Amino acid sequence: MLTDEMLLRYSRQILLADVDIEGQEKLSAASVLIVGAGGLGNPAALYLAGAGVKRILLVDGDTLDVSNLHRQIAFRDAQTGASKAQALAQQLRELNPLVEVQAFEQFADRVLLDELLPQVSVVLDCTDNFATRSLVNAACVAHRVALVSGAAIRLEGQLAVFDLRRDDAACYACLYGEGEAADELCSQSGVLGPVVGTIGTLQALEAIKLLCGVQIQQALHQFDGKTLSWKQLTFRRDPACPVCAIK
Repeated sequence: MLTDEMLLRYSRQILLADVDIEGQEKLSAASVLIVGAGGLGNPAALYLAGAGVKRILLVDGDTLDVSNLHRQIAFRDAQTGASKAQALAQQLRELNPLVEVQAFEQFADRVLLDELLPQVSVVLDCTDNFATRSLVNAACVAHRVALVSGAAIRLEGQLAVFDLRRDDAACYACLYGEGEAADELCSQSGVLGPVVGTIGTLQALEAIKLLCGVQIQQALHQFDGKTLSWKQLTFRRDPACPVCAIK
């Protein structure tokens, strides 16, 4: 049941046919896990808190460095050296006091994910390394939780939704495999802040659509910030996938 305060705060999105009162009630009852409180997690978390997601769980064991500030726009210079998870949680509480925020000052591992995933409806993978992405994907497959995956490097980004609640859904490993892969790091390859912001914002959009029951196409969206163009590649579940084929 939405209160008068909620109806006023979320009035502009309630006007949308794809949200309406029913969708807002779903958002206001939902819990979301965001793994990674950096460049992708910043805008994703801000927009989810703004939209009125009831509970947001943040997982990140990193601390804020001054080199992060050009793209991790929820943070301020005075927070340098602070826990990213706690600093982002503080910003979300100030943005929307109606939202419950929990910060976990550690990097994601199997034990933590197995503890948290039964509590959430959607997971956002906002990490920057293949090992953690694979770990998060495997946990989402095991718990049948929808996964919104984003990545950005240089002037390029990509976005995909894996609705693992569905029996026919592909998973991250169907696209990229389960083995070792070399990580491209921002500290080595560089990254432009608005590119990260674009992908993180769209991760929030896809999560909101999932929570409101809007159908999402199974596709990989690739963004070229230099030409401001998109490519969309459809994909299917791999029947021989080492992760989801045995779920």
